[in-house]
Parts: sequence; structure tokens; C-alpha cells
Amino acid sequence: MNRRRFLQQVAAPAALMLFANNALAQTTPQKTANTAKPNIVVMIADDLTYSDLGCWGNKDVKTPNLDRLAAQGMRLTSCYTTAPVCSPTRQALYTGLYPVRSGAYPNHAIVKPGVKSLPHYLKPLGYRVGLVGKQHYGPAENFPFEYPGQDGGAEDEENENAEKDLNYGAAEQFINRDKKQPYLLVVAAHEPHSPWNKGDASVYKPADLKLPPYLVDTPLTRRALSNYYGEVTYLDQQVGRVMDFVDKSGQADNTLFLFVSEQGSSLPHGKWTLYDVGIRSATIARWPAKIKAGSTSNALCQYIDFLPTFMEMGGGKADTNIDGRSILKVLTGESTKARDYVFAEETSRGIIAGPEAYGIRAVADDRWKYILNLNSDAEFMNTETRTPRFQSWVKKGETDAFAREQAQRYKVRPAVELYDLQNDPFEMKNIADQPDQKANLTRLRSALDGWMKQQGDEGVKTEMEAKEHQGSGQAKRRAGAGAGANRPNRQRANANAN
Repeated sequence: MNRRRFLQQVAAPAALMLFANNALAQTTPQKTANTAKPNIVVMIADDLTYSDLGCWGNKDVKTPNLDRLAAQGMRLTSCYTTAPVCSPTRQALYTGLYPVRSGAYPNHAIVKPGVKSLPHYLKPLGYRVGLVGKQHYGPAENFPFEYPGQDGGAEDEENENAEKDLNYGAAEQFINRDKKQPYLLVVAAHEPHSPWNKGDASVYKPADLKLPPYLVDTPLTRRALSNYYGEVTYLDQQVGRVMDFVDKSGQADNTLFLFVSEQGSSLPHGKWTLYDVGIRSATIARWPAKIKAGSTSNALCQYIDFLPTFMEMGGGKADTNIDGRSILKVLTGESTKARDYVFAEETSRGIIAGPEAYGIRAVADDRWKYILNLNSDAEFMNTETRTPRFQSWVKKGETDAFAREQAQRYKVRPAVELYDLQNDPFEMKNIADQPDQKANLTRLRSALDGWMKQQGDEGVKTEMEAKEHQGSGQAKRRAGAGAGANRPNRQRANANAN
């Protein structure tokens, strides 16, 4: 599919503006004349592919609240995570640092001593800074969030439901607690992370679903997509709840509501990969006082850019020690450009059922994506490759060329991959070996090498050191942090965050 046609379909600007007019007429957030510092709500999904929302062009999945949010705000269509797994992604958002530089580059990892996060930057600007829901970061002293609804701070490690049931009542209370002091609240949902057992999957008849082009059509794939879509709709309902909390607070006009989808779903070619299905984020920003309703920006940006954006919103100065840069002017429509390149890394060492080492690095501009597989001689594997669903791909591949190709290219990849995102948005055709791409390969590789050097990323050597940032090393640091009031429960988060 031509990328221009693809973007026209997913953007659907006329439909969004029509939806905006209707939605705003019916459910316009209460506006105030408040000239104080803006409030900020950040709602994070868990393993949601960017294209699996109605407002991103998916005609199967039902996401009325996120569609409403998009109609009332701005969709950032070229926003990227820094990694395709939970822990590095979240810690990049909270610290403004790329994963290797912060130290949290494998999954289930913790940052280096001295790394600062949102509370360190926003509290001095007069903000209350809280978090409800999934944590998956550490150590505690680096993330001194307030944990609404938890008397002891973080979740109780012995509570089996602590990381599964988000306390939305606590979120509402935090929003309404003090109208005189600005706040930043992170609402970290647990959906739609597998095993996709929330929501009503019966709404999505497997036989009626249109599969995205990178998935192999088998009954197990269709059943998985049905269950996943059911949980996406469940997540959408929770987004609607939090939107209502803000809208009823009387401060909606002066509140940035930022939704981010995190990395893609765990279906093949999403999570754990640096394809766009894995690292492009469905990002929506609503701020009635500043952001034009129904607008879209294709400016390249990353999760590390949110922290400096929040700082600028709160009147703070830019911190030159972080990697992110403010995108406030993009949000307000004053600028159409934020970055020339976005970068990402995947460290498979230490993931559940993963290979001993399968490091991946990537760089992309507004058209081209360059992927470097550091250990391409190895076979990629994870929990997904062990599922009956993936094995149904392998079985079908015995007689079906496409199934065979998709199963094989998920597990065995060349050292270098290059994709034309305009004409191949789902990265189905590697063109790295085409003679006319030598200039692109050289330019992008130079940008990637420069970034890796700046980050202290030594490639394979850095990959082999990954376990020092997780596992027993993590436990040792946690023990050193003691049982303070803000001690995050990474044990429970890790159990649910493969």
C-alpha cells in the first residue's frame, strides 16, 4: 500500500473534524478562566499496537472514548517509544533518557544511581506528582512518586491483585484533592497486555475480522485478535472514566490529557521488535486551552520528549543533561518539526524464554527505517514463538509461502534491514540489498553509530552486560532501598510484564 494513501486512510481528517464538532457539542469539558500552571494526566496503555484504534483507521475495533479524545485534541502520528518492552519504555518516559544511558535497557531493569525522574523535576515547580497502576521501574529513590490510595506507598508484594486492579477511585481523588496546586498524575493501565482475558471478546467474531498484513491467517490468530480487541475496548472504557474525572473537575480546559499506547501487542512483529508495529505509539494529546481539536501532527518525537515538555509547561528550564527535548510548540501548533531522527533499542537478553543475546538497534527519519541486528546469526525467540498460535503459523507454512516467510522472518533476520515507510508502512519488504539505497544506508548508519557512541552503547558488549541491570543485581538494589513508603513492587510488575 502506498504510504500516502495509508496515512490518508488512518488520518481521516474530515471524519475527525466532524466527530470533533459532534463530540464537543455533546461532551465539551468544563472550561475555566484558570491562568495557573496546567495540570497533566498521562495515561499509559500496556502493549497496544498503534494502529489498533478506531481513530487510527482500524474499522474493526471499537474505541469510542479514544476516538473522542482524538476529536478533542491532537494525534501525534510519528511518536515513537525508545524500546519495544515495558520497563525501558516507561523509565525513558519518566527520566527523559534513552535506555542504555539511564541503565534501564533490558526489560525488568532499574536505572543507574543518581538518575532523576518526573517527581524530581516537577515537584520543585510546585506540582503534586502521583502514579496509580503499573510501575515496573526502580530503584525507589529514583522514582519518588506519590501513590494515591496506598497507605504504605507502593503495592503490597503479597497482594496477588495489586498489579492487576488499578485503583481508579484513587485517581479521581488525586485529581480533585487540591484545586489550588497543579498536579501531574500517571495512570498506568494493565491493558491490553496478554493473556487478553478482560472485556467482551464476543463482540469481535473471529471470522469477521480483517487481519493486518503482517499476521498469518489461522484460526488461532483470529481467536487471539478477537480476545485482544475485546481488551482494547475494555481499556477504552477505562480511558473514558479518567476523561470524565478530568472533565468533571472543573479544570479540564487547563489540563493536558496525554494518552500513549506503549509498545505494540505481543502478536508477532510487534512487541520485542523495532518495526513500527513494535515501537510507533498511538499518542493523543488534549489540552483545550492550547491544542486545536481534531488536529494531527506528523512531527517525529519520542517518549523521552514528554518530560522536558512537562517542565516547560510548568515554567521550568530545559535540562541539558537529559536526551529529550520539549515538543510544546508542536502541541500548540507553533511548529511542525521536533526531530530529524528517532532511535530505539531492543535487548532480548533476559526476556522470558528469550535468546542468550539478540540485540537490535534502529534509527528512522520521516521516511526510512534502518535496523541493525547485532547477533543475526542467532535465532530470535520469546514467549510468543512457543505459543500454539505461532506454531500454527509454522504448520501452515508447510504448504503456504506467505506463512512460511512470516514465521521465518520473525525468528531469523539479516544483519541489516532497511524499509521505505512511505510505501511499506508495515515493513514487509527489506530493501537493504538494493544498489540504489547505498546513500540511505550510509547516512542512517552514520546517524545510528553517532547515537550509540553518545549513549555509551557498545553493541554486543553492552548486550552481554544486560543482566547486571536486572535479576539479582536488581534485587540487591531493592534490598538496599529498604522498605520505604515509596518502594515500588517490581516483583509483581515483572510477573505480569514479559
